[in-house]
Amino acid sequence: MSVAAALSLPRATWQYFGLFATLVHELGHAVAAILTGRVVHGIRIRRNHSGDALSSGRGVFGTVVSGVFGYPAPAIVGAAQLWSVFNGYTAIALFAGGIMLVLTLLVIRNAFGAIVVLVSAATSALLWFSATPTVQGYALLVIGIALLVGAVRALGTVIGVHLRRRDQLSTSDAYLLYRRTGIPSPVWLLLFAILIGGCCVFSVWSYLVSHLSS
Repeated sequence: MSVAAALSLPRATWQYFGLFATLVHELGHAVAAILTGRVVHGIRIRRNHSGDALSSGRGVFGTVVSGVFGYPAPAIVGAAQLWSVFNGYTAIALFAGGIMLVLTLLVIRNAFGAIVVLVSAATSALLWFSATPTVQGYALLVIGIALLVGAVRALGTVIGVHLRRRDQLSTSDAYLLYRRTGIPSPVWLLLFAILIGGCCVFSVWSYLVSHLSS
């Protein structure tokens, strides 16, 4: 737990791990877009932890679903990783994550974003080919918890944008969803919080179930 917190809380480490969290955030948009029939044109990741996932398609539904699943994506991935570790599917989770990162190279549209993806994919490959199952499990455990913490941190940041830094509203998915649907931003922020909180609860539940049954 302390190692995971060290990745996602101090500014010195978050400036690096936060880039991976941003990648997962943008992949959340992209995957949701694909699942609703939209076409993904590209993903960009920038040094300041901002990014975008460009997609197109007809109708509002796909746009809304894609817009919703950015901030919760790190929490969803983190919860899935923890569930995999607790239930003995570490290798499968590691392999699936590596494949996803390799496929992401097809839609990355800037050089810095490509570096982030390549470093992430190389880390995944190193764990897959060189690490023991125990080390793989601990690595996914740390990354999973760090993604959950990072999701909570990002939620706090975007809430701060709405409360104190309203000149930056154009960076908020909640504000963009409001512009597209007319539904107020606080409703979308609440939805993000529910999804992220649900992932945290699910992770704790997975841990308790796996240890009570062992």
